[in-house]
Amino acid sequence: MKSILFPGKFLLGKGVLDSFSGYTTALGNKFQVIASKSVMETAKSKISKSFKGTDMVAEYTLFNGECSHNEINRLAKIGKKKGCDCVVGVGGGKLLDAAKAVALKLKAPVVIIPTIASTDAPTSALSVIYTDDGVFQEYYWLPSNPDIVMVDTEIICKAPSRFLVAGMGDAFATYFEARAVRNSNSNTCAVSALGKQTITAYAIAELCYKTLLGDGLTAKLSVESGAITPALENIIEANILLSGIGFESGGLAASHSIHNGLTVLPQTHEAQHGEKVAFGVLTQAVLENASMDEIISMIDFYRSVGLPVTLAEIGLVTATEEELRKVADAATVPGETIHNEPFKVTSDMVLDAIKTVDAIGKAYIAARE
Repeated sequence: MKSILFPGKFLLGKGVLDSFSGYTTALGNKFQVIASKSVMETAKSKISKSFKGTDMVAEYTLFNGECSHNEINRLAKIGKKKGCDCVVGVGGGKLLDAAKAVALKLKAPVVIIPTIASTDAPTSALSVIYTDDGVFQEYYWLPSNPDIVMVDTEIICKAPSRFLVAGMGDAFATYFEARAVRNSNSNTCAVSALGKQTITAYAIAELCYKTLLGDGLTAKLSVESGAITPALENIIEANILLSGIGFESGGLAASHSIHNGLTVLPQTHEAQHGEKVAFGVLTQAVLENASMDEIISMIDFYRSVGLPVTLAEIGLVTATEEELRKVADAATVPGETIHNEPFKVTSDMVLDAIKTVDAIGKAYIAARE
């Protein structure tokens, strides 16, 4: 069987959040709005203003910063006590993943409002769970995708360009992992409808890749100029929607496993999810024995927008052999998506690939200094 999953609705545009109540009136009456401290005032001003003249109300809850089981349980307990019948997540990837998991516990619909375009978390039926200390723990598969995803480009444009670039790193993996899954005929991540990849999902993954190459640099410069352009809207759509559908229904492979492995080292915790995934794509390319032409073309794009190509650029300035072995071991545990590659992958192979990527990246930089 083949399958593909989508969010209920995807809305993208300048000021779209101003019409929040009009899009969500059928979902509930009392909304638990989960937001981080940095965006809480934006959430309150936009949503509360939208609720004027209606009987819809919002209960605002601060997110503590980590998508862990403890935090999800805490938020769900608050929502249940307040009698909320719809959950709204406003913020970045970890917060949005937590909001989706809270909605499942409350048996309530969920509205997702990303404030940065740094990951493809908003559209998927998945929450990535970490320990309270930020180490990857597990994938928490959900029975359905978000009911509504609302992306206000005016809000996204105000975030530092690093977040948009990190989203490009996460999205860049989409095509290469979908290609590996296709070559191995593995199952995708569409757990609620477990099956093989559709041609639609693969086409979306390819479109994601082409959009990044075509509009990535212009979009970065647009954000840095505080300007909303067609290129920026295209990259936001690629980072969130195309990558979201592409990874979930196209499948994951080595790139995200490398990311998960990297999280065992505290030095990498300051690096964005997408920055570590981007390094994982290069590692996957070495594992697959990709041509140097393909690897250099990846690095060319990375350097143009500011993605990492060396270990130092993701926080591992003086990584030891023992530390890199921990990364490789964690990336290859049973159940990791690295085993969707069309060949057997071992910890030794990953360790060697990581060291090789670092060497290639250093050589590339040195040759252009």
